[in-house]
Amino acid sequence: MNGFAFFASVLPLIVLFAYGPVTHLVGVRRPSLSQLMDEHRRDWVTHALHRETPLDAILSGNLMNAVSFFASTTALLILALFTVIGQLPEFAPALATITFGMDYAPADLQIHNVAMLVLFVSAFLSFTLSLRQFNHFCILLGAADRTRDPLIDEVRIIARVNALAAQSFNSGIRAYYFAIPMLGWFVSGWLAIVLTLGTLFFLIHREYFSEARWLIARITP
Repeated sequence: MNGFAFFASVLPLIVLFAYGPVTHLVGVRRPSLSQLMDEHRRDWVTHALHRETPLDAILSGNLMNAVSFFASTTALLILALFTVIGQLPEFAPALATITFGMDYAPADLQIHNVAMLVLFVSAFLSFTLSLRQFNHFCILLGAADRTRDPLIDEVRIIARVNALAAQSFNSGIRAYYFAIPMLGWFVSGWLAIVLTLGTLFFLIHREYFSEARWLIARITP
């Protein structure tokens, strides 16, 4: 396989898997938008344990429906990619019409298809884990004793489970973002690299420098 084509193919995966650990270290100095929202998850749980309304069930259901939609959609994409693996020779002539400056061999296309499979399998695992964690959150919230004041540890643990579910969901969504440079690879390896860096810049801006982050930081203790 062409070395440059291979690098351009796996670069989105490398950046995707490195993003979480690196931003966790950065968050020690400057909390991200997701970290700021964790504080409000704790407030949500505190208030939920003091009220007897269907509001919290509705909110939890909406979150789980969104995760379930992405999980089922990702499963369909994985099946489609498995179908394409055996038919790449037939697709090669059509792909050659959109390739700019790159002449991909069949092995290049096979390896890139496998890289895309890894991307979407990781997204599927993240979404299913998120769904399970949101399910745990609902059980813990429903099992809490509302006849007494909630314990600090109880609130913290339930809110932490909710935050873990959100982190898993965000990991799955990030995989979809990095699918964009994966698609750009078919046009050019250079385009895949540029789109990978652009996606990374977009995610960093959204988490650390966006207007939403600035607004939420103003009301976060």
